[in-house]
Amino acid sequence: MHGYAVVEHPGMLVRPVLKRMMESKMEDRWLSVDEIGEYLGIKRDTVYKWISEKGMPAHKVGRLWKFKKDEVDGWVRKGSAESSGETN
Repeated sequence: MHGYAVVEHPGMLVRPVLKRMMESKMEDRWLSVDEIGEYLGIKRDTVYKWISEKGMPAHKVGRLWKFKKDEVDGWVRKGSAESSGETN
């Protein structure tokens, strides 16, 4: 040893934590009709049909429909999306 001490920089541990926080925030963002359709594997028209006929959880923001993934996941788990007749 040449008199050097190994000191960990506090930021070295913060970066992975911040990365996980950012990824978590991205997962919690509002999804568009196209994004939720892609996520569920259904067509855009089916998304609109499920909103009006099956009570799919959606929020109107101006003229756009927006979705929270966790709300839609819970709705699907309850069985609310069954027998759609949709095939992709």
